[in-house]
Amino acid sequence: MNWKQLLSAKRWGYESRALSDPQDARSEFQRDYDRLIFSSPFRRLQNKTQVFPLPGSVFVHNRLTHSLEVASVGRSLGRIFYNEMRGADGMVDEKFPYLQEVGNIISAACLSHDLGNPAFGHSGEAAISNYFTDGAGQQYRKLVTAAEWADLIHFEGNANALRILTYPFAGKDEHGFALTYSTLAAIVKYPCDSVDGHQAAHHRKKYGFFQTERQVFDKIAGELGLVSDPENPAVYKRHPLVYLVEAADDICYNIIDLEDAHRLNILSYDQVEKLLLPLCGDGGLEHRLEKLDDEDSRVSLLRAKAINTLIHACASVFMNEQTRILDGTFDRSLIDAVDRELRDAMQRIRTVSVKHIYNAPTVVQIEVAGYKVMDGLLEEFIPAYLKPKKTKYDTKLLALMPKQFHAKQDDSYTKIRSVLDFVSGMTDLYAVDLYRKIKGISFPSLD
Repeated sequence: MNWKQLLSAKRWGYESRALSDPQDARSEFQRDYDRLIFSSPFRRLQNKTQVFPLPGSVFVHNRLTHSLEVASVGRSLGRIFYNEMRGADGMVDEKFPYLQEVGNIISAACLSHDLGNPAFGHSGEAAISNYFTDGAGQQYRKLVTAAEWADLIHFEGNANALRILTYPFAGKDEHGFALTYSTLAAIVKYPCDSVDGHQAAHHRKKYGFFQTERQVFDKIAGELGLVSDPENPAVYKRHPLVYLVEAADDICYNIIDLEDAHRLNILSYDQVEKLLLPLCGDGGLEHRLEKLDDEDSRVSLLRAKAINTLIHACASVFMNEQTRILDGTFDRSLIDAVDRELRDAMQRIRTVSVKHIYNAPTVVQIEVAGYKVMDGLLEEFIPAYLKPKKTKYDTKLLALMPKQFHAKQDDSYTKIRSVLDFVSGMTDLYAVDLYRKIKGISFPSLD
């Protein structure tokens, strides 16, 4: 793979349209960022759980604030890489005209990396999959192909993000968000379908597109010159910028979850300080911390220093491993390739997070509730949509689905996928409210 082909300003669905004038205030990649940040799917992230239940009097991160922070870290990673490339070769701008835009490409991809995640955090994904593996959805296996069934039993938010950005939903632009090819490619962490995913190789740990988007990604890969996996031609190696998007996400959620846990009194200040100090790399930091009486301010300083250390460490790995990344032989995340001392510190954070944060009572409660709500919605809408002869109840229920989610094709997989589009796009609050109303637990207000 080569940077000249990998960085393309062509837009999905508008390939022949003239590119913006270089004198314009915004580049094509900045336009991607702006389209995303003003979009409805992005705004809905403010009411989707990151880890902890949505905040009451104490602020914790939701999917939207997480995505904004990831985009900020991603832009820094891209900028460092560009500066190092320019420092190593003064002619880099002439060789690769869009290389100076990598920060904007990465930040746009970071904004959208969680667009496809359903309500209730990662338990929402598991709940949708569980409906088909262990719930009433098992009956639909005979109605779809083996590859389509693999999509359904392993619902994947990453693949759903690509669908949201490119699928021609009814009444919407037939080319989706019409983002640039490079931004779209930078989103797909696992460039394979559900049949070829869930393997040991890092780029196949999960999967990145549903059967409906197989041809979409093939076209993106062909345009950008992504290489195929020698072990399986149906699988691609990652677009190199995916590594920086992934690193930004890894850095943020590992560090920020500690900050939220401290705010909620799940972890003490001493516990957080012990975990973050080894990542801060600042000999004079302890003296600065002593000057701060407020514990939240201390945690914020530790968080900022730790993130800065990890940004530079990951950018260094990306630069040093660039040859292997471009030829598709680098097979791990950047965060797992930093110096041993930093890796050990990150592993200690993961261990504490699993024990004390991800298994905290409030986190488990929202996960359990998510299972019930998601399963309840699917068991109502999917049968109603698939029935050839609908009852009055079915008709009224389906009237609750906005027009954009009504399938254009009549096959079972497309109809099921349409219901999943509707349900996975819901915020936590809307999903709970709709569930309660259609189950007769509460009644709509006349206000």
